[in-house]
Amino acid sequence: MLIEVCVDSASGLAAAVAGGAGRIELCAALEVGGLTPSAGLMQLAAGCGVPVFAMIRPRAGDFVYSAAELALMQADIAQARQAGLAGVVLGASTADGRLDGPALHRLVTAAEGMGLTLHRAVDLVPDLTEAVELAVELGFARILSSGQAVRAEDGLAVLARLVELAVGRLSIMPGAGISAANAARFVALGVTELHASCSAPVPVQGAVARLGFAGPGLRQTQVAAVQALCAAVTH
Repeated sequence: MLIEVCVDSASGLAAAVAGGAGRIELCAALEVGGLTPSAGLMQLAAGCGVPVFAMIRPRAGDFVYSAAELALMQADIAQARQAGLAGVVLGASTADGRLDGPALHRLVTAAEGMGLTLHRAVDLVPDLTEAVELAVELGFARILSSGQAVRAEDGLAVLARLVELAVGRLSIMPGAGISAANAARFVALGVTELHASCSAPVPVQGAVARLGFAGPGLRQTQVAAVQALCAAVTH
C-alpha cells in the first residue's frame, strides 16, 4: 500500500518524508483543495528522496478553465518538468461537470513522459463509466477520488464502483479524510494507494490573524499522523 501525502509547505514536505510517505502531492493552499505550488517549492521538493507530483490548478473554485488558464497550466507543467518532479495532478471539467476531454488532452500532451494523476474533478462527473474510460484513453495512471462525497468514508460505494470500472487499467486512490483510524475500510476495497493530508489545525492568533494573513482552515502535516497511517496499512 502506497501512502501519498499532500503538502503545501517546506515544513509539511519534511514531515511527510520523515513520516514515511511513499509519494508527495505538492500543492499550495490546501485549505481550498490545493493549488499549483511555487517554482521554489517544486525545486525544494525535487530533492526530497521520494516521488513528487505537483498539483496543476491555477485558482480555487471550479475546474472549468479558459484558454488563458489552460496556457498557464501548460507553463506550470513545464515548470514541474524543469524542476525534475515525477509527475503532475490534473483535472478539467465542462460546465455540466463532465471531464473536459479536449482540455485534458492539451494538458496531458504538455506532460508527456511524466506521471499523471486525475484529481477530484472526477467527483463532479454525472457518468463514472465515461470518466474512467476517458482517463484510461488519455493515459492517466490513477484517479484520486472521495467517491463524490465530502469525506471518502461516505463515498465507499462509489469508490467500490470506480475500482470495478478501473480494474487492471489504472489505480483508484481514495482521498479526503483518510487516517489511521479508518484506513482499513479503504484497504478492504482492494486499492493499492491512499491519499491523505495527515495534518492538524494550526492555531493562529494576534496580528497575523487580525490582519488576514492566515485564513481559516490552516493545517500542518504531522509526522506522527503519517507514521500511524503507514503502520495501519502494513499490519
